[in-house]
Amino acid sequence: MRKPVVALVGRPNVGKSTIFNRLVGSRMSVIEDTPGVTRDRIYGTANYRDYSFHLIDTGGIDIAENKFNDEIKGQAELAIDEADVVVFVVDGKEGLTANDFVVKDILMKSGKDVIVAINKADTKEFKEHQYDFYELGFEQYVPLSGEQKFGIEDLLDEITKDFKEMPEEDDEGVIKFSIIGRPNVGKSSMVNALLNEERVIVSDVAGTTRDAVDTPFTYHGEEFVVIDTAGMRKRGKIYENVEKYSLLRSLKAIDRSDVCVIVLNAEEGIIEHDKHIAGYALEAGKAVVIAVNKWDVIEDKDKMMKEFTKDIRNNFQFMPYAPIVYLSALTKKRMHTLMPMIIKVYENACREIKTSLLNDVIMDAYSLNLPPTYKNRRMKIYFSSQVGIKPPTFNIQVNSKGLLHFSYERYLENKIRESFDFEGTPIVMHFKNKGEQ
Repeated sequence: MRKPVVALVGRPNVGKSTIFNRLVGSRMSVIEDTPGVTRDRIYGTANYRDYSFHLIDTGGIDIAENKFNDEIKGQAELAIDEADVVVFVVDGKEGLTANDFVVKDILMKSGKDVIVAINKADTKEFKEHQYDFYELGFEQYVPLSGEQKFGIEDLLDEITKDFKEMPEEDDEGVIKFSIIGRPNVGKSSMVNALLNEERVIVSDVAGTTRDAVDTPFTYHGEEFVVIDTAGMRKRGKIYENVEKYSLLRSLKAIDRSDVCVIVLNAEEGIIEHDKHIAGYALEAGKAVVIAVNKWDVIEDKDKMMKEFTKDIRNNFQFMPYAPIVYLSALTKKRMHTLMPMIIKVYENACREIKTSLLNDVIMDAYSLNLPPTYKNRRMKIYFSSQVGIKPPTFNIQVNSKGLLHFSYERYLENKIRESFDFEGTPIVMHFKNKGEQ
């Protein structure tokens, strides 16, 4: 199902970031604590009741000293263009300024659903200004305080009230994979090279969605859909050049994929933005393949492959399970290695382990290496079972999950991976106290 997109816009210093953090909640910090994942906090996934949506925090639009920041204005317009709902944040303490009216004009032109969030409504100054905000001419107004947390639920109710109508996608049995990566790593060339492979038959019904170009094709008699985040609709070049918004495109494609192919550029090596994109695939629980493109330009390929692999493992420590393929979309060298790897990691993400086998592995690992004691207490493991796929998810019953140390969790994950082939897929372990559902 396509997740809706909500954009926070407004002038600087009205408290957008605080509201962003309140809406996204604690999930964001969990992923940021993962070794090797860094990220600017411009995107998040917000979950409220039965809804989940992408949240974008745009830069503040400012006309101070008559210098209109064109880049920030452009980025905000791109975010508004992508959004299903726009939350216009204003300052209840200061009241309206000329900048607010500039933002209002941009929003009025967009024709999007706009909710005006009046932040800092807990201040005494708010009472003096509270009716001024209706001058903006929008229909929905929510007073709130990002700092004090009040009004946040009202805002979420307003944001999600029409979300039921989001279209579901129904392609059971068809493996969907996306080609993701930062601008100019060769995503489109890779899609073209893939679709020109001898064993690939492209369907006539290649259609576009709002977010990316989807191309159905058949490979070895099986059906697939490749989601290309580079072959976009209008203003494609602007999107590709504004990295923040090419990342939004990747996010939306990741949601709809079973497998994400993370494309790196062999000429340029790894940069921080590559890790941001991979971090989102991890957060979404998707199977991954790392594809190093433009391998044709590399001299002394054997030596460089060793070095590049080492570099990838250092930079992507948060996904040591990701397989790496080296190829060239331009010359089509080694392109034949990509599809078999996509199929393999998809199968691994769907793998189900018999309960008796899983318990044997976990109990052997436990007796081989007991968890450390804490205040004379030690975690005991009673029973393990697999409760989900894509990604494989396990429940492990223990006497007290508070005694679990993250290094022991990693040890158990490694033991599971040694015993079963989960190459390419994250695995999730839920530790539950006995009797807990």
